Amino acid sequence: MNYKVIDKETYYRKGVFRHFSEDCKCSVSITARIDVTELVAYSKQTKTKFYLNFLYILSKVLNSREDYRMGYLWETGDLICYDVINPTQYVFHEDTETCSPVYTTYCEDYETFYRQAFEDLEKAKTTREYALDMANHPNWFDASYISWLSYDSLNIELPDGYLFFAPIINWGKYREENGRLVMPVSVRLNHAIADGYLVANVFRLLQKEIEAFVQR
Repeated sequence: MNYKVIDKETYYRKGVFRHFSEDCKCSVSITARIDVTELVAYSKQTKTKFYLNFLYILSKVLNSREDYRMGYLWETGDLICYDVINPTQYVFHEDTETCSPVYTTYCEDYETFYRQAFEDLEKAKTTREYALDMANHPNWFDASYISWLSYDSLNIELPDGYLFFAPIINWGKYREENGRLVMPVSVRLNHAIADGYLVANVFRLLQKEIEAFVQR
């Protein structure tokens, strides 16, 4: 895990960071639907898993900009930016109706990422432990698929004043609307390092990367 320390005095969001890390500690989240029609078709044609294809695209998007790779070191009070962030995905166990977190390392090479993410999931299916280990995985973001519902909104609550900067991403079942397949996605970021533009930009980048991915 590598990172660089951000100079708070020259940080381009200096004023916003100070306000939302000192005066008004809060997060910002948006739920919106994205068009996954072509990604569903691509997954079927290639006999690959739609879920893993989307997880790859999501990971690529969040690694494409420093604002989504920010972190905070409580020991020193340093604002940092990781070189890379990785997805914490989840596997659901039908027999216990519980989930197990799955740590997958991001790789820009699609085939490598897909293979590793699939192997990580298969291995996690053999356990029923909720072995969440955030202390040893500081540059991992939460990527959770809510497979039972095509929801309209979702809200993630964190303790007031908790400077947690890793993205929290959820998505639900896709459904047909006007002949297209749309999927709800929820993006939560800490307001100290992201505003409405940066949250909304995740959706724009997802749509852009989906278009590029299916044409590869």
